[in-house]
Order: sequence, then C-alpha cells, then structure tokens
Amino acid sequence: MAFIRKKQQEQQLQLYSKERFSLLLLNLEEYYFEQHRANHILHKGSHHESRVPGGYTQDKSDHILTIVELGHWKIRGSLKICSKSVIFEPDSISQPIIKIPLRDCIKIGKHGENGANRHFTKAKSGGISLIFSQVYFIKEHNVVAPYKIERGKMEYVFELDVPGKVEDVVETLLQLHRASCLDKLGDQTAMITAILQSRLARTSFDKNRFQNISEKLHMECKAEMVTPLVTNPGHVCITDTNLYFQPLNGYPKPVVQITLQDVRRIYKRRHGLMPLGLEVFCTEDDLCSDIYLKFYEPQDRDDLYFYIATYLEHHVAEHTAESYMLQWQRGHLSNYQYLLHLNNLADRSCNDLSQYPVFPWIIHDYSSSELDLSNPGTFRDLSKPVGALNKERLERLLTRYQEMPEPKFMYGSHYSSPGYVLFYLVRIAPEYMLCLQNGRFDNADRMFNSIAETWKNCLDGATDFKELIPEFYGDDVSFLVNSLKLDLGKRQGGQMVDDVELPPWASSPEDFLQKSKDALESNYVSEHLHEWIDLIFGYKQKGSDAVGAHNVFHPLTYEGGVDLNSIQDPDEKVAMLTQILEFGQTPKQLFVTPHPRRITPKFKSLSQTSSYNASMADSPGEESFEDLTEESKTLAWNNITKLQLHEHYKIHKEAVTGITVSRNGSSVFTTSQDSTLKMFSKESKMLQRSISFSNMALSSCLLLPGDATVITSSWDNNVYFYSIAFGRRQDTLMGHDDAVSKICWHDNRLYSASWDSTVKVWSGVPAEMPGTKRHHFDLLAELEHDVSVDTISLNAASTLLVSGTKEGTVNIWDLTTATLMHQIPCHSGIVCDTAFSPDSRHVLSTGTDGCLNVIDVQTGMLISSMTSDEPQRCFVWDGNSVLSGSQSGELLVWDLLGAKISERIQGHTGAVTCIWMNEQCSSIITGGEDRQIIFWKLQY
Repeated sequence: MAFIRKKQQEQQLQLYSKERFSLLLLNLEEYYFEQHRANHILHKGSHHESRVPGGYTQDKSDHILTIVELGHWKIRGSLKICSKSVIFEPDSISQPIIKIPLRDCIKIGKHGENGANRHFTKAKSGGISLIFSQVYFIKEHNVVAPYKIERGKMEYVFELDVPGKVEDVVETLLQLHRASCLDKLGDQTAMITAILQSRLARTSFDKNRFQNISEKLHMECKAEMVTPLVTNPGHVCITDTNLYFQPLNGYPKPVVQITLQDVRRIYKRRHGLMPLGLEVFCTEDDLCSDIYLKFYEPQDRDDLYFYIATYLEHHVAEHTAESYMLQWQRGHLSNYQYLLHLNNLADRSCNDLSQYPVFPWIIHDYSSSELDLSNPGTFRDLSKPVGALNKERLERLLTRYQEMPEPKFMYGSHYSSPGYVLFYLVRIAPEYMLCLQNGRFDNADRMFNSIAETWKNCLDGATDFKELIPEFYGDDVSFLVNSLKLDLGKRQGGQMVDDVELPPWASSPEDFLQKSKDALESNYVSEHLHEWIDLIFGYKQKGSDAVGAHNVFHPLTYEGGVDLNSIQDPDEKVAMLTQILEFGQTPKQLFVTPHPRRITPKFKSLSQTSSYNASMADSPGEESFEDLTEESKTLAWNNITKLQLHEHYKIHKEAVTGITVSRNGSSVFTTSQDSTLKMFSKESKMLQRSISFSNMALSSCLLLPGDATVITSSWDNNVYFYSIAFGRRQDTLMGHDDAVSKICWHDNRLYSASWDSTVKVWSGVPAEMPGTKRHHFDLLAELEHDVSVDTISLNAASTLLVSGTKEGTVNIWDLTTATLMHQIPCHSGIVCDTAFSPDSRHVLSTGTDGCLNVIDVQTGMLISSMTSDEPQRCFVWDGNSVLSGSQSGELLVWDLLGAKISERIQGHTGAVTCIWMNEQCSSIITGGEDRQIIFWKLQY
C-alpha cells in the first residue's frame, strides 16, 4: 500500500531525528527555518498547584522538568522557528509540544525588554520573551489527539543555550511576525518567500556530504522536497553517481541521498498546475517514489530531468501509456497494476493530495450476505461517472447545468480531493487530518464510518461524487481498523467512531480487501474497465464527449483551466492556487481516442505481483476550500425536509429560551423563563445540573470556546458566567438598566442586547482558570436604539451586527466603527429573530407579524418578503432554505428562491421558542413553550 509505505519512510526519517516534532505541526504552506536548544522558563504558581504554567503537567519523576530557583520551572527542549509560528518541543514526551502562532503575538523581544516579565527577572541571560493571546498544546504524553488551545494574554520566556544567538533570533521573529500580520494573504506570501529565498541564497550545498571524494558535481540549485501536506526547502545537487537533497533546516536528516544506479523511473510533475515538479522512483511497479522535488524555476527542473534521463537511457527503458496498455491488453499486467501506471503517467502522486491516485468504485452490492462476482448486477456501471449513476440526481444536476451561464459544469465537487483522501485514511493518518483541519478531527457522523453508508452517499448525495483510492485494492487493512485507538468522537446514535463497518459479505477487513481485489480482477471489470479509463484518463474527460457522458467538472480542475502566470494580483493568485489545490484536480489526459478493451474476454484474475504501497499526499490551504465539512452542510440542507423527531425531554417548568451544546455534542445547556440553567447529558439522557442565579427569567445562553464556561442573560438586567468545572457562578456582569434579551460572543468580545434600548459591546477577557479569577470587562461600544432590543446576531466575521426591536425595526451595524449602516422598519410587530446569511450578503428576520424578510446588507433594501399564518419565533438558514419554529409548534421548511413552504413538521405542543444547529448542520435541537427540548434526526 503506497500511502502506508510512504508513512513508514517518513517515520524512519523521524526515528533518525529522534524527535516528536513533525512538519505536520506546521500550518499548510508554512516553512520550518531553524531550531535552537533552549529552556522554557516558567513562573511557578501562575496557575493552580496541579498544573505547571503553559499547559505542562507536573511530574516529580521527570528529571527534565526541574526547579531553576525558588518560584521558577525549567523545561528542557528545542525551540523551532517557523515562518508562521514558534514551536517548542520539550525533551520529555510527557509534556506537550507548544505552538504559538506569530499572528497571535502581541510583543516579541529579548527577555527583560517587554516590561511584562517581572516574574522572570532572575532568569539567566539569553532569554527571548513572547507575549501572545493564543497557544496550542499538542501531543501530550505523545498521544495523537486534537490540539488543545489556551487563549488570553500570556508571556513565555525561552532561554537559549547560546545567548549570543538571541538578537538574531529575535530579529528573525520580528520580521516573520510583520509578515504574518500583513492584511493581504498575497503580501504575506510574498514577504515570507523573500525571507526564504534570502536564506537559501546565503547558503549552498555542503560538498562534504558527498558519498565519495571523487564525485563530479554536475549541477546545484534551490528546491523543495515535497511530502504529503508539507514542503521542505533546501538545495539539490547532482553528481555523476548520486542525487542529493540537503534541507535548509537539517530536518529530518542532514542529507537525503539517492544513487543514480538505483533509479528506475522519473516523471515531470505539475505542482500547483505549474511545471515545477520532479518525482524519482527506485522501484518499477508501485506508486511510492523515493523523492519528490519542487523547483523554483522550470529550467532547473528540466535540466535535472535531462541529466537523469540521459543516465537512465543506458539502464532502463521508458514506458509510455500505450506500451502499458499493450501489456494490459495481452494479460501481462493486472487491472490493478495498469491503473497504477496510468495514475503515475497522469501526474497522480502519493506526495500530492490534490492529485492522489484515483481508483474506481467497482462493487454496487454492499447489502447481500454473499458476493456474487458472476452476476453483472453486483457491479457498478463503469461507463458512467459516479455523478451519473443515480438517474434522479442526474436529472436535477442536468436541469441546473442547462440553466447555468458559461462556463458550465455539472458537478460542483470533484471525484478526488485532499479532503476525500484523508476521509478514507484518517485511521492511519490522524496527524495529516489534524494538519489539514487546524488541529481537529471531522464531525463523528461525517467520518468514514461504513462502506455501505459511503457508497450510498456517493449515489444519493447532492455534492458527493467521490471515487476510491488504491488502498481499497491493496493488502494492508490498517486504514479500515482503528488500531491506534484514536478518539475520533461519538456519533449521534451514541456509538464511538471505531473500525469501519464492513458489508455483510465480508467476514473481516482482510476478507473485504481480498474480495475487493477479486472484484477488480473479475471478468466483468476486465471487460468494462476501458469505459472508466475513457472517463478519467481518456477522450471522455474533456470537450463534447465529456458533455455527452455527463462528465463535466469545474473548469479549474482541468489542466490548462487557468494560467497562473497571467494573474498579476498576488492575492488573487494565492486564492486561485489554494482553490485549485484544495478542490481536487482532473488527471492529465492520456488518451484522445476510445480506449480499446481487453483482448481476453474470459481473462482470469491475476495475482497482484506488485507489492503496491501508496503514500499520502498534500492537502492544501486551510479551509479555504470545499471540503467534507462544506459538502456535509449542503447535504444536510438538501435533506432538511426529511427531519424526524428523535427524542424529547421535558426538563423545565416554563418555556425554554436558549440552547447551547458542548463542542463534542455530549452536554446540552438550556435556559428558561423558570429562571434556571440546566445541563442535560445526551449520553445518559439525564439532567445533570440545575442552576438558578435569581428569581427572574433567563433569556439566552452560550458556551465560551473551550467549553469551560456558560454565559446566560437574564431579565434581572444581568449577565451571568457559570463555571462548568467548578459548578458555580464565576462572575456577574451588571451592564444594563433593563432585561438582557440576547447575548453573543466572539473573539473575547461579549455583545449584549437589552430592553433598555441598547446593545453593548464588551471586551471580555476570560479568567485564566475557570472559577479562580474574575473576568475583566471594558465597555467598548454602545449601540443606541429608540426602543427595546429583542434580538441580535453577528455575521461570520463578527464585523457586522443585526438587531431587531419591539417596534419591528431591523438595524444593521458596522462593528468596526460602531456605526449604524441601515435602519429598516420591515415588521408590524416585535422582531423575533434575525441572522446573517453565511456569506454575510443578506439578513433574514422574522416577526410576530408572521413575515420572513430578506434584506440586502450592502444597500439595506428589502428584497424579499414571505408571510405565514402565524409568527415564526426562531430559525436557522443557509442563505437559500430556512428552518423556522412557529407559534403553533411546527417546524417549517421554506424555499426562499421558490417563495414557498416546502414542508411542515410537527414537533412541540406550544410555540417553538429557540432552535440550535451545530456548525456542520448535522444536529438540530429545539426548545418550546411546552417546556420540552426535542432532538431531531436528519434522514439521508
């Protein structure tokens, strides 16, 4: 299996370096520059006694964590300077690696210069002080798990072993900090690139690293070594006998060396759609290369290729697609081997997740107890792309395609993308998934949980057209088994994500892979595989033949779809490249005429003579693309009319007014007019806590990031902070002269709306440890209204706020200047609820007059209004569809574009008063006047 072999290679390199550190701890498109041996100096007692400051666990048996002097701790380790972050790796594996993003740094300087380090005055010279607002803790006890985040103003001091290096390191950090803080991504990229090129220009390949003193240097140039998700800059050198790569940072080893005599194949590669890549193989028949290099200049790549190719002419014959096709036709290559070679020739690499090798779904039957490979009905129709396998879905897509302006495309997502590859491989590549998704795993219900479920979603899902990866036809079952015992979360049904659920006809993971391989080499597939090759690598990939085959994807996924060199604006170029890399790419076209079928129609299964091992590849830039999360949202909203009541609980004595849920979905917090905050366990289905702050109604609630504190608003004019860990009220904000109707929170800012006709914006720096210290609040802005404010909502970036009043006015505020942009009197009664669309272009409001109003944010124009027979008290929406809670207790699904109610779903026996939907749109909870909370289930 290529990915697993690639991973093993990386692990061997890491064993060489004896580090827990990995380039996967960096952000995408980030570089690791240098490291310094250092001590992390910590003031003892800045947290409570069971913890050492900075997230370190106190371990008296750990001699690496030592007391420097009274009141200080010293943690020994390595300080790593990266282009967008500072990483400290303690020598002790019990301690977490810490990562400080440079963009979150407030001040960087020599120790003693920042003015905020009075606790460290006795530390030795050679110290670097960082004051910052956010830090990540990674791999505590060397366990791969989602990153822990601590927020709030902090200072860390690092004492370098070589004090004389402090000034240089501080200067470097300040330069990189300036780059990270630039507003435009294009400017950031340009500045970091300039810093990198300057470093490369000041160094060269160390000739002392040659294997033999008599080697003759042929050429030397700058390049980057590409591995899945990361690139490592350095110098390439080729002699008459060896190819060398020397990383700028010396990681994971000083030099990578390949003997030219061992090279069997070389391929020029597109990297980011640019002709800059070169991949070198020392094996004949697998996908796992020995090195993948990305050059800064196409000429350097071509010169190196020419030299190696000239050398190989005397040793290895070059194979073309046609020569492999002839071998396959005559039965000298298995279907599996042939697909490996086609992927390689079509620029698919295990080092590039945006161009990972693509293999077809073969089997259609995942429900029978026995798999009948003699029955054509067992197999998927290989003449059609995945998107065309479901006739009803295809008809909907064709309708949209016909109405679409040029350039038209049939499918909004691809059949292969970084998100899809890691969807399949998360159990063996958890660190890659964490790297791709900013230190977190995907939602448990969106994980690769079941073969049958995944196939069904590919058939029915509105935006899911993915094919498979080579691992499904290999020998290693580890991607199907949670052998690392990863905590991948709990599904809505309550079961933990563990091993992949197999079809009934598979008795074990090994049996599943063996039967999948048998199916791939079966007579049916041998007779029809050429049809799939026509779609993916052949003449039906582009043009009128692609249209006729319903095989048209977004223009940016095709080679030549965009000329990056023609884009002058650096921001636009970076955004375009990110979109190209993360959305997925169509393979290079190998055949322009119909692919011939196999000569032997009664061809029997071949054993796989190659020990195929594939590697994992690169996944681009951060959630700037249409990944599984976005597709899951689309899928959920497409199925919102199929919402079904799952469970309901009566836990309050009056109407429920607010719902918020912990990040992992296990704890549900609700507020009510009965003046209580309740904590309900979804697992045990029991009420765990009931808290009362006063004898007046609570109006809303929310959880602070980190799930340690719940905030509630009350009709007694106050906002209350409740510590979950300590089970008590932590703080009270007495900020209004009348009832507080609604609160919002973002980036340490609290927004509170009140019947006193104001919305107030507070800076709310939370306590360092919940329950031990009060919050500190400063009033930043006061947004004045003429009458009571009943509801507020923020846009995604928290730059805009919308408020609704008791007299029916909707107000849109610019939070960057605390000014009123628009005041729209669009309801004849109280405004019940308001919310921005995900793209912040529109605001939706509902009122006691039964109206749903859509307002254009830029102009303040009322562009659409729909009415219902009764007030819609609350809602969630995706910009096109609305799920609202009505006065009667029904949930209504609205189609805004079609101006109609699509579905009425019975729920509560009284008015629906609040509704909660998680970020992935996969979980919905409502509260009502009937004192109940209802858990809803989406039927896909």
